[in-house]
Amino acid sequence: MTRTPPAERILALALEQGVLRLRDVTGLGIHPEYVRRLVAAGSLVREGRGLYSLPNADVTESHSLVEATRRVPSAVVCLLSALSFHQIGTQLPHQVWLAIDVKARLPRADYPPLRIVRFSGEALRAGIEQHRIEGVVIRVYGPAKTVADCFKYRNKIGLDVALEALREGWRGRRFTMDDLWPYAKVCRVANVMRPYLEGLT
Repeated sequence: MTRTPPAERILALALEQGVLRLRDVTGLGIHPEYVRRLVAAGSLVREGRGLYSLPNADVTESHSLVEATRRVPSAVVCLLSALSFHQIGTQLPHQVWLAIDVKARLPRADYPPLRIVRFSGEALRAGIEQHRIEGVVIRVYGPAKTVADCFKYRNKIGLDVALEALREGWRGRRFTMDDLWPYAKVCRVANVMRPYLEGLT
C-alpha cells in the first residue's frame, strides 16, 4: 500500500477546508517545510500568519469571515460584520467583528484585522446560526440577535447604526417582533428598544 506524499495530503486538506491552518498540517505529523515549498512553488497562497489557501480557490465576499473563523474558531461573527453578512443596512466594516467569551484569551492575528467584543452568558450563546462558506463552517448571530446586540453596543457602534439595522431588518422582513423581543431581553435592552419597536408597529 503506497502512502500519499505529504504535499498531496496538504493540498487535499486545503481543498477540503478552504483556508488551511499551519497547525492542521503539523497535526497530521507533516513538517511545516512542505507548506513553505508549496508556497514557493505557487501551489499554496499565504493569506496571513499561519493561514494558507489554494491559489484558484473560490473566494466569496465573506472570505475575511472565513479567515477570521479559522483564526478564532470559538468566536461568533457579530455586530457590523453580522449586519454586512445578512445584508442589513449600509455598514461595510474594514475589520471583522467577533464576539468572544469575557474570560477568553484575546486572539492575536495580523490578518484579517479583527475587532473583538466580549460577550457573556446567554448573550454569547443565543441566536447563533451556522453557515458553510468556502468549505468552512462559520458561526454568526442571526438578524434578530444582531439587531439586539447593536442596541446593547450602541455606544460602541452608534445609535444611528442600531436604528438603521432595526428599520432595514424590519422592512426586509428579516425578523418579526416575536423573533426580536427575546433577544432584547437577553441583551437587557428591552426598555431601550421598546419606543423604537412601537414606532415600527
